[in-house]
Amino acid sequence: MSDPIALFREWAAQAKRPDIPEPDAAALATVDAHGRPSVRMVLVRGADERGFTFYTNFDSPKAADLLRGAPAYASLCFWWPTITKQIRVEGTATPLDADEADAYWSSRERGSQVSAWASRQSAVLAGGREELERRFHELDRTLPREGIPRPPYWSGFRVKPDRMEFWQGMPHRLHHRRLYVRDGDGWITKILSP
Repeated sequence: MSDPIALFREWAAQAKRPDIPEPDAAALATVDAHGRPSVRMVLVRGADERGFTFYTNFDSPKAADLLRGAPAYASLCFWWPTITKQIRVEGTATPLDADEADAYWSSRERGSQVSAWASRQSAVLAGGREELERRFHELDRTLPREGIPRPPYWSGFRVKPDRMEFWQGMPHRLHHRRLYVRDGDGWITKILSP
């Protein structure tokens, strides 16, 4: 297949099974200002020709890594052990525009919206978990029942891939690895040794 996005969609569709609880989950790797890598799981909420989108609190360490300077590089890794497939995505990350962030925000259930207002992502909770729960319950009472506005610090990023690697587990550890490298508007494909 010459289009890695189409292949991604095919594999992602195969991963939407009851025995894979979060098929949209991917490990996101970033690097801080001191060159220290950091990886964490995110939910990828969109994948198209423009790239892969995820949403976060822009006060978080991951956002700080990605907003520090242009270009900001990031890597995503999808791993579906049940179907023995992995996809690695490497590329540049850019913030989404407000309209796209607003559209996704309005699709979220109310509890997740309240939670985004309540959580100061990655900040120390001096009062422990009870502090977070108190803040959530207070905001749940005071925020509108419908049409909660998107917090100014909450948005998303799109990772535009310049490399994508597809790994498929095979018998005798003779795994199949296919690498796509962006070449202008197209892709160069290479088969890698396992």
